[in-house]
Amino acid sequence: MNPQNPIEKKDSVELKAWSPFLFFDYRILWLSGVTAMVTMNLRMIITGVWLYEKTGLGATLAYLGLIELVVRIPANIYGGVFADRLDRKKLIAVTQLFSFIFIGAMTLFETFGALEIWHVYIATGILSATSIFSNPSRSALTARVVPRNILTHAVAMNSITMQVGTIITPFVFYITSFAWKESVSESLVLSFWINTGFAVFSVVFPLFIRESGKALNISSDENTIGNIHRNIVEGFKYVINHPILPGLYILDIGVTIVSYYRELFPIFAKQLYCGGRSIVAALTAFNAVGAILGSLLVMNTYKFKKKGKIVLYATLIYAFLLILFGFSTSIWIGAFAIIGLGAADAVGMTMRQTVVQLTTPDNMRGRATAAHSLAAMSANGFGKWEVGIMSDAIGAGNTMVLGGVVSIIVVLVIWYGISGVRKYEYIESGSL
Repeated sequence: MNPQNPIEKKDSVELKAWSPFLFFDYRILWLSGVTAMVTMNLRMIITGVWLYEKTGLGATLAYLGLIELVVRIPANIYGGVFADRLDRKKLIAVTQLFSFIFIGAMTLFETFGALEIWHVYIATGILSATSIFSNPSRSALTARVVPRNILTHAVAMNSITMQVGTIITPFVFYITSFAWKESVSESLVLSFWINTGFAVFSVVFPLFIRESGKALNISSDENTIGNIHRNIVEGFKYVINHPILPGLYILDIGVTIVSYYRELFPIFAKQLYCGGRSIVAALTAFNAVGAILGSLLVMNTYKFKKKGKIVLYATLIYAFLLILFGFSTSIWIGAFAIIGLGAADAVGMTMRQTVVQLTTPDNMRGRATAAHSLAAMSANGFGKWEVGIMSDAIGAGNTMVLGGVVSIIVVLVIWYGISGVRKYEYIESGSL
């Protein structure tokens, strides 16, 4: 029995949505994730609105995508290796410390009216790297702090964690961004300060996790710096030769590049609905609500053994909702589409992450998770650039419609071209 398991009864206990919270370390990991996600999401909203209001160009936000892409590739690769070699708890805390330092610097610059575009770009590049560097450690710890049979619930709850942060941040941003109204610059000062405050908590929480942060079955010679690049090669070989993971990663890349929208809400708010900050906050919140609903839905799929097909069906629904979002001119239709997109994306993402962890041994989880993060986040960078540029060229609505059509084609290619995804099956126990 897991020593952290508070359930000592011989009779099995039926799984519930809150089952992962029966474990102390998971509760701490969850709190760590909430504060980290609020810190990151609030920073992205603040800097996105700040840049778009200052320049009025979608290309300004598109350049953020390119910056993130450049730094995320090496951060993913080395983050996965170090997650399998060093203490994952300390890695998370250190990377969040960077968030506190650089968000704090932007806060001071904004307070004194000295924040410049290049400041935002530099901070975005560094914080994109550090946040991605810690993702493999956070994901790998999940499988250590809960039993295997509730891993899907834990991963789904991690997804909800992300969305809790996403729901909180637009309201925090909306309220604080109008604290001062003398100028656009002054109106974001309080938002920056609140962002810095959340960053402090994100540094502290990981240090209270009691489970060891070091990967299992790692020999002392494998921990040496000289073996880092050999470890990277081993990780790539593992992923490439895996019967399922390449298909999942290609699916994520192919769809995300043509459909990324989450950090580009200022563009959609203006072009589709002729709105500003309030519409940005609403779209962000609607998307997060949908993601929470999708994550809760995943928790009820533990008896459905065809996990690969869940990913494919969810992505196909996502593609059709993109088309609906692109055609919408009513905020209510757009809200429905955004909620649906959030739900479909959460189902697909949660199941992909679960499959990665279920099919990977602990001493490879950091690298396998890093490969997943590399596929997803690098695609986000390309996608932000592509959607930002295309929105200036053909309009935001047309860009989403085109993205939906391409996404349908990508799903069909994976469905028939990489059978490992479609055929993957795993059935979980319905009790602790």
